[in-house]
This record gives sequence, C-alpha cells and structure tokens, in this order.
Amino acid sequence: MKKTKTLILLLCTALTSCTTVSQQHELIENAKPLARDIFNAVSPNQFESASFTSSRGVQLPYRLLRPSKLIPGKIYPLVVQLHGSAGVGIDNLSQLERMAKSWAMPDVRDRYQAFILIPQFSIRSANYGAASPDQHAVPSSMLNDTVELINQFSAENPVDKSRIYATGFSMGGSAAWLLPVTSPGLFAGIVPMSGIAPSNSQAINFAKLPVLVIHGNADMENPITADRRFAQAIASHGGQQITLREYKGLEHQLPADIYPGFWWRDWLFSQQLKSSHSNPSPK
Repeated sequence: MKKTKTLILLLCTALTSCTTVSQQHELIENAKPLARDIFNAVSPNQFESASFTSSRGVQLPYRLLRPSKLIPGKIYPLVVQLHGSAGVGIDNLSQLERMAKSWAMPDVRDRYQAFILIPQFSIRSANYGAASPDQHAVPSSMLNDTVELINQFSAENPVDKSRIYATGFSMGGSAAWLLPVTSPGLFAGIVPMSGIAPSNSQAINFAKLPVLVIHGNADMENPITADRRFAQAIASHGGQQITLREYKGLEHQLPADIYPGFWWRDWLFSQQLKSSHSNPSPK
C-alpha cells in the first residue's frame, strides 16, 4: 500500500484580510478493503450487555468492553464506538459490527487499555439527504441520549474525562462527526470513517479538536465530497489538527489497514483535552 502525504494550503482571498491555514491530506494508493470474516472468532459474549434510560425516557441498549487489565486507582480512556445503519434496532446485538469487534481482538485489547462503549440506536443517529455539493449530516435525538449515557458512565466508572473519543463507520462515522456538535468540549479526538460531515456552520466547533478522517474516494453511498468540504471549512476556521486520509479507489468499505490499525489507534489515544487536570492514564 502506497501512501502520499501532502499539505493542503487553503488561502483566504477576501479583500479585507487574508489568513493562511492548513490541513494534512494523506492519499493512500492501492487500497484494499477489510476482509468481511476477519472477526468471526469474536463472540458477542465478550461484551457486557446493559441498558440506559435517558432523561426523556428513551431506552438506550449498549455493549461494553472493559480494560483487560483494570487496576484499582487508575483511570482509563473511553472510546464511544458508533454503529452504521445496519445496527439500528433494540436487540443489543446488531451494533456489534466489525469495528466494535476489532476492539476485542487480543492484540488490540492488550495494547489499548480502555473502556469501549457501544450504544445501539432504535432510529438513525445521523440523517442526511442524497448526494449533493452541500450534502451534510444532522444529528437525531439519539445523540443527546448518547451524551447523557457517556456522562453517567464516566461518573460511575474510572474514566479519564480528558480522553473520551468517538469513532464509527458509515452512519456511525457521521455520528462521530456530530457528537462534538451535540456536546462541544467533551471529546479529545474523533475518527469518522466513511461518514457525512456536518454543515460548514458547525466548523467552529472543530477548530481545536483533533480529527482523523478516513474515507474512500470511490464511495458512492457516502461520497467523500462532504468530508473534503468540511475539512476545508475547519481549516478556514484556524483548525490545525484535521487530517483527511483518502483511500484511492476504495468504495463504501473499511480499508484493510484499519486492523490492527495501531497507526490510527495510537493517534487517537495520544489525544487529550488540554484543559483537563486529570492524571494521565495508561494506553
């Protein structure tokens, strides 16, 4: 797999003033999709099953993977793993897609000591219309419920509140984009995969948020144009922590290098809210 890195300079051409900002763009050539059966050995029984009731009375089933080496007195990162549209339901099972199962693989679980929280939505978590130049995602009410779940879970468990992350694929990638809009300042970093980004009016919420975007440029279901648009919008607001990793020729699929994916998981776990005074927690 060949990778080309370029630094995209976005120049403001306004007559009154001009500011130079930047974003990092990685073009990945010869990309291969992730195998469909790679996590078949992962049993749903490896994930605890629970349910949360939000303040508006909505039931939010979720699965949980705890750190494999939970040590009393330590605090740990929290990863919110968001499912795609195929996971919509109330069985507390369908949301255990490939990305969720990847966290239970021995090499990944041993390396990343963290809580992995996998809520299931009874309706779509993110909504967006047909592909168009201004296509953008808007959050459903389920994301407000998810923020409540995150806050309650973090209060009741040894979570490092300076290291709360969100990631997901497809609709889950869109939801990962939208959670920082729903609750600005809660997340230390996000990794949206093949999702649809918010409208440009929300870019200001991402000026200081580290974002790693993963998307195939042959995706016809969720075209990469929305992510390209929003990455530029973030940069135009002074964002210096946005990377768009574009996979040449990859359709609406996860790329093969997502597992074990130490490169992106290491990046994610290195992000930390600067304003927090929490003690560092283990990777």
